[in-house]
Amino acid sequence: MVRTARVAATVTVTALTLGAGSAWAQAAWPTKPVRIIVPYTPGGSSDIIARAIQPMLSEALKQPIIIDNKPGASGNLGADAVAKSNDDHTLLMCDVTALAISPSLYTKLSFNPSKDLKGVAMLAYSPHMLVVHPSVPANNLKELVALSKTTKIDFAVTAMGSAPHLAGFAVAAATGAKWEYIPYKGGSQAVTDTIAGQTQVLMNGMLATLPFVQSGKLKVLGVSKATRVPLLPNVPTIAEQGAPGFESGTWQGILAPASLPPAAVNKLSAELIRIIRSPDLRARLAAQGAEVSTMNPTEFNTFFAKERQNWAGVVAKSGIKLD
Repeated sequence: MVRTARVAATVTVTALTLGAGSAWAQAAWPTKPVRIIVPYTPGGSSDIIARAIQPMLSEALKQPIIIDNKPGASGNLGADAVAKSNDDHTLLMCDVTALAISPSLYTKLSFNPSKDLKGVAMLAYSPHMLVVHPSVPANNLKELVALSKTTKIDFAVTAMGSAPHLAGFAVAAATGAKWEYIPYKGGSQAVTDTIAGQTQVLMNGMLATLPFVQSGKLKVLGVSKATRVPLLPNVPTIAEQGAPGFESGTWQGILAPASLPPAAVNKLSAELIRIIRSPDLRARLAAQGAEVSTMNPTEFNTFFAKERQNWAGVVAKSGIKLD
């Protein structure tokens, strides 16, 4: 009896010790530098948000924050790297809608976004802008649609099957516009070629596109929000110009590997939301056309599930499938 009691006591103490160690390990996260993979080229909306939060997040977590641009396969290359990482210190900053589109778009996907990744925090929303090279003789969507029926127009696609690509498809379907889709590896390259006149039309997040409109390098014809944006009160929405109810945009959020412990997810989520809501950062992003729009992990995962379902219908109508 004494021996049995002693064994039981030892097991109890050991369990308590392990439990305390596990709790301490979670509370101590992160224990080394944190890498945020942006699965697109530098200069896009996700990259801008990642670099905006970098200094304050590093201070909050007391660890260096490394931004790693890993473009390819419409963002899936970088997302796959995060999904398969096993160090709990690699995160993903991406356009959440683009990630939700991938399961319907790709016949073969090397990871399952819903099972291999978990939402941490939604941070910002930026409507798409429909812009053209300044030389394009169209000042609104109606004129662009008419022009597209008589002139060859190349539509710069930030990535095949991306939200801007499908948004462009939806606009064409609603208005009868005709254009050729030219694929790129990210928004910044698509913007650069449209500025250079190598492509004529582009839909891209306002955060990454507005500076070029303000400098006169691109001409804006419409925005994809339900209502006009305060920064461009004289620019009509796309919905006002022949595509009733049309709305699209980019949602920037942070995801983590499914293995990241809940305590670490909650800690990281709270810090990210606090940082993005800070008055200075909120004002800076607003001046660039991005709205701070936060969601906690539960809200994020619910949003992702709905986006995946909504965009599945759009992909089916488009007939687009990628390997």
